[in-house]
Amino acid sequence: MGIPLDNSGPTMKDYASPNQCTWCDGCGDYGIWTALKEALVELKIPPTRVLLCYDVGCHGNMSDKLKGYRFHGLHGRVLPFAAGAKIANMALPVMAVGGDGASFSEGVGHLVHAVRSNYPVTFILHNNANYGLTTGQASSLTKRGEKMNTSPNGIPERTLSSMDFVFSLEPTFVARGFSGNIWQLKEILKAAITHRGFGFVDVLQACPSYNHFATHDYLLEKCYDCWKEGHDPSDFKKARKLAVDTSRRIATGVLYQNKDVPNFYEELLPRQGKATTLVNEVALQDVSELMKDFA
Repeated sequence: MGIPLDNSGPTMKDYASPNQCTWCDGCGDYGIWTALKEALVELKIPPTRVLLCYDVGCHGNMSDKLKGYRFHGLHGRVLPFAAGAKIANMALPVMAVGGDGASFSEGVGHLVHAVRSNYPVTFILHNNANYGLTTGQASSLTKRGEKMNTSPNGIPERTLSSMDFVFSLEPTFVARGFSGNIWQLKEILKAAITHRGFGFVDVLQACPSYNHFATHDYLLEKCYDCWKEGHDPSDFKKARKLAVDTSRRIATGVLYQNKDVPNFYEELLPRQGKATTLVNEVALQDVSELMKDFA
């Protein structure tokens, strides 16, 4: 049920798309796009052996900027689709990508149950603290008091503490990356992709057009690699504290990981002992006898 590897090994060119990138100059999506491709190449996963699921948003425009099986879904609804696809074919690595607007507003219920159920899916959160595609509306992760396009007097609501929220759901994998540190983000994504259950990866990224409070330079100055400081990702309490406390510095890296918790599929009693996946069991069935009950 692990990741299918191609011994020949794909290259970055295998993931190259002829479609031109249309993100704003300086957008963090470029860094995430690059780190994702590098992670897949280093794990020897070719484009024909991975499913990339995208929500609606600036990040979703990545769906035709790289090769692979790709799905572009509805706003806030990418996680249930990704979970269903993975459960149907456990041999296929499945990655879901969403923005902070969709994931912590319209889709927050799906996020809750993805963490709770420990679906074996990697989730990349493009966190630029606004709705960039619709020209800079505030999201639930926008800094309180910040003046945005549709909030000229500042945001009145409290900013949702996203990391504290995720940790309250007892996750099995939580990481934070920065789009300006491509090498580290690549390593984070490799760890998330090979994780047993649900891998939550919060990627802080600049939005040069609409987010003027968490710029690339701001993130470059505040973010630091907690791996280099000897952080132990098995300590839940310390990981949660490290994730939430961003007052002076912002820790990046794998913050927490528990490798011992079975994922959703492994908990399904009818699937235990099965050598096949659900897609292998699809077949035509004669339902004529059943239809007689409706005659």
